[in-house]
This record gives sequence, structure tokens and C-alpha cells, in this order.
Amino acid sequence: MPQGTRVVLVSGAGGSGRSTLAAATALAEAAAGRRTLLLAVDDPHRTLDRLLDTGLGPEPRQVEAAGALHAARLDPQEAFRDAAARLLGRAKPLFDLLGVDPLDRDELSALPGAVHLALLDALRTHGGSGRWEVLVVDAPPVPELLAALALPEQLDRYLGRLVPENRQAARALRPVLAAVAGVPMPGDWIFEARGWAAAELAEVRAVTDAPGTSLRLVVDAPAGPAATAALRGARAGLALHGRRVDALLVNRLLPDSAEPFLGALHRSQQRQLAVLREEWDAPVLEFGHLGREPEGRADLAALAGPDPAAAGPLPEWTVEQLPDGDADAAADAAGQVLVWRIPLPGAERGELDLIRRGDELVLGVGAYRRTLLLPSALRRCTVAGAALRDGVLAVRFSPDPALWPR
Repeated sequence: MPQGTRVVLVSGAGGSGRSTLAAATALAEAAAGRRTLLLAVDDPHRTLDRLLDTGLGPEPRQVEAAGALHAARLDPQEAFRDAAARLLGRAKPLFDLLGVDPLDRDELSALPGAVHLALLDALRTHGGSGRWEVLVVDAPPVPELLAALALPEQLDRYLGRLVPENRQAARALRPVLAAVAGVPMPGDWIFEARGWAAAELAEVRAVTDAPGTSLRLVVDAPAGPAATAALRGARAGLALHGRRVDALLVNRLLPDSAEPFLGALHRSQQRQLAVLREEWDAPVLEFGHLGREPEGRADLAALAGPDPAAAGPLPEWTVEQLPDGDADAAADAAGQVLVWRIPLPGAERGELDLIRRGDELVLGVGAYRRTLLLPSALRRCTVAGAALRDGVLAVRFSPDPALWPR
């Protein structure tokens, strides 16, 4: 991704005003003279068309009288056909081997989950083109957004299992292995396809994992206990997947009022704000209620809040050795315990799920799940226990005598 490019993913529950605040964010960036693209990914009611007074299509178009602002709408069907056509072109040797004809482009129809692939392809295309200084994405709610952002890492793992490094290294020895040992080896096209897929995933991750990519979370101010619990769960899921939140955008805040009902609602919202500021280490930006549905660019300009400072680095996941006599080390007879500390703010003890599988640790936090490759030192250990304290999961490991040198 070109240096200086910022990607701002604006997420939040449906009905929270996410599309409106995404548009307000993009308009503010463009008003500051930065070449900005607003990409509608999850806008089923075409709110952005109404707010910007223009019909959005798959190709970016300039928004009239908005200076440097351009806007586009993601078309999952067209994006799926483009991606599938590229993949089918790479798989032609397989079709030839099977003696079948590949599908025509017109026969292709988007499968469930195609919007995730379309989003990633759009991030790579627009975020890595160098055309835009800022890319603002009206993104899906956190669970769907994380499912999309996790795909490159998952697919990379699958590729590694299908064509592992040792098989790739043995490629040069294929004639010898086939002649002497009778070991079957895949054709060149499989290695080429694996390399092409790895390069595509690397391009996507260069955008999604870049320091200039961050997430802003829209919160509807009248949120009740259920919404607050969902927000905590989203925070834990974002931390699990290593996603930075540079601001909470609290929408539809009411002014104080002498009218009993409105005054009580205002005080309730202020209590929620205090809780958010205490729990989150990101700026909490306030957006007042307009008293009506926002309409047009004038309302968007009125909603434009201050641009938060760039999100700081996420807390590191560290591996530590506990000294002899530490309370956490009591479970190990030798007193030698390694601890993998994983920051998971917002996680609840009862929602954690851990499974050790070979050199990997499958970690679940409520509705979110991630498969983690263990640090090299921990691959020679067995899991001795885990504890969640102050938003940090500490997974204890005991060295396996059969694998750990004395």
C-alpha cells in the first residue's frame, strides 16, 4: 500500500447511523483537501445515495460540489465473477486433466460469503492503487467484518497445508523421487497456482494489516444492556484478531432538557458515555441528535467530528518465564512455567474456549474464533492451564521433557 494511504473502516450495528457517520467522515477528509473515496459495502437501503444526492455504482465517481470526495458502491455479484474468472483461468490445467470445460463468466453466480471476498478485493484494489489518500469504508457489523478480515490468514494456512513448504522444496527433486522412490509429486501448475494465490493474499494483507488501516466503531447512544454486552464482545473479538480501534463514535446524543422524559434519557446517555470512556482506551467522540433523519451534505458537515489521533500500537502478545516460587508456577513440579499473555479486553471468563492442536492453539472468545500458530518455544510444551485477569489471558505451558533439551 502506498505510503500515506489511510484506510478507515467504519463499523457498527445496523440502525446505529453507521452509513451516515461514514459519509460524514469521508466528507470531512475531502473538505480538508485529501483525495478521498467513500466505499459503500453494507448499505442495503442506499442511505449514502440519499445523503450524497447521487446514485452510486461500482466505479468511483466524484460527488458534485464536494471537492476531493468520490464515492462507489460494492457490487458483490460483479466482484465474484471477476475473482472467479481469474481463479478459473489459473485452474485451466485441472479442467484439461479432467476433460471438462470451465464455466463461462455468465454462468457464475455469487455464493454465500461472496461479499467477504468482494470486500477484500475492493480493499486491495482501492487501498493499494495510490489514487486515494483516504479510503473510508461503510463496513458491515463487527462479526461480519472480522469474518472477512480473517479470511487471508485462514486461506494462507489452508494453502500451507495443501502444498506445504517441504513439498515445495522437493519440487526440484521430483524426477529423482519419482524414478527412484516412486514418490508422486504434483505438477508445476499446482506450485504456480499456490504461488499466485499466496501473492494475491499478500497484496490483501498489505492493506488490511497496514499501520494506516484502522477501525471506527459507531455506537447508538440509546443502547441498552444487550447492546452494551455486544459491544464488549466486539471489543474482545477485535483484540483477538489484532484490529486497532482509533475511535468510538457515539451517535444521537440528546442535549439536557427540563422535560422529565428527555432529561432522564440525557442523563442515561451521559452515564453510558462515562462507562465507555472508562473501559476503552480509544477516543470517544460525541455526535448530537439532529432531531430528524440527516438529509444531504449540509447535515453531514454538521455531524463531522474531530479527526482522532492515529491509533497507537496494540499491546504485544508476550511469552514470559515465571520464576521459581511464583503462585502461577505451582502447578509445575519443577517450577518452570512459560506464560503466553494475550490481551483480550472485554472478554468474559465463561466465553473463553481453548483447544491445543499440534503446533496451533484454537482460541475462541464468545462468537469469535482464531487459530494461532504457537511461538516456537511453546511448540515443545504442553498446556498447563489458563487464567483471565484484568483483560489479559495468560496461557501457561510446561516444557515437555521429551522435546525440551536439559
